[in-house]
Amino acid sequence: MDVFKSLNMKKSILFCFLFFAINSTKSQDIGNILLAGEDASLLAENYLNPAITGLMSGMNSGWYSTAKTHKKLGFDITIGMSASFTPSKGQMFEFVSSQYNYLSVSEGDSELPTILSDNESVTIFDVSIPTLSGDFKVGSFSMPGGVANDLPINAVPTTFVQFALGLPFKTEVNLRYVPNVNYDSKVKGSSMGIGIQHDLTQYFGLLGKLPFSIAVMGAYSKANIEYAINNSNLSSGISVTNGLASFKLDTWTVQALGSLDLKILTFYAGLGYNSGTSNFDVDGDYTLSYDVQDSNQNVVGTLTENISDPINLVFSSTGTRATIGARLNLLFFKIFADYTIQEYNTASAGIAFSFR
Repeated sequence: MDVFKSLNMKKSILFCFLFFAINSTKSQDIGNILLAGEDASLLAENYLNPAITGLMSGMNSGWYSTAKTHKKLGFDITIGMSASFTPSKGQMFEFVSSQYNYLSVSEGDSELPTILSDNESVTIFDVSIPTLSGDFKVGSFSMPGGVANDLPINAVPTTFVQFALGLPFKTEVNLRYVPNVNYDSKVKGSSMGIGIQHDLTQYFGLLGKLPFSIAVMGAYSKANIEYAINNSNLSSGISVTNGLASFKLDTWTVQALGSLDLKILTFYAGLGYNSGTSNFDVDGDYTLSYDVQDSNQNVVGTLTENISDPINLVFSSTGTRATIGARLNLLFFKIFADYTIQEYNTASAGIAFSFR
């Protein structure tokens, strides 16, 4: 029985790579994960964690391509993309049976693929939940393997459009905004971000005469994604009212920047700190169906159970970061690329139209 078709990992969860420009090429269900009862949250957390961490790493990237700020009322428009690479530790997770109350797999404790693994093996879980009468609610479901083979590279992509405006005192503000975007009639999402960059070179006297700039910057981003769950997506063994899966992501970064600003080329670097949190919620009212077994594993009937708002997960990521990059300056047209060493190393690239 496929209870949770609506949480198709290669469509709805990969939509979490949002308007960040990914659409899966083949379908695979997360299975009846709600049948796992209280264990569903831990299993979903282990499976999804690398995708969420990679997404937060990407959202904190690509904010600058020089430490030099615009002159007052100078501006640029930047179109870019970041790709946060999945480390080997993020491709598998250890299933430790003692951490789960009701789940088991035939292999016992084992290494299982996360959503960003290139291992597409499907795992079959057995569920056995004791009832007050001494019987057991039983079922089974399949957990999909990874989706890395559906991606050009095993990395979480994020795209952005950014507007920068020069302010007084050699300060500039950077804005990112994607309005509510509907995808496939069931999914919608939006994102926004704001960053502030302040030039410190002005305080160092003669240093200001050199083609070298130093600055500090801070940025905050948020994204919201919602996926509607309705009965047309569910098997005959489950029904839902007001079903909704949603992601909410909040990230911020603070960095010290330096750049060598030559006429044709700019070389830049940054050193700083990232932080991010994300909530993944599955809301709505669901009716699940189980077989009932006695202590001798004989099926003695069936049972339905009503649950509401069954999953609420919180993810977090913090750590230092170091960036190095270069930019080609062709009058008002700029092309840049950089690489950031952090928990999920990230490459960023883009083009900008810059004035003053």
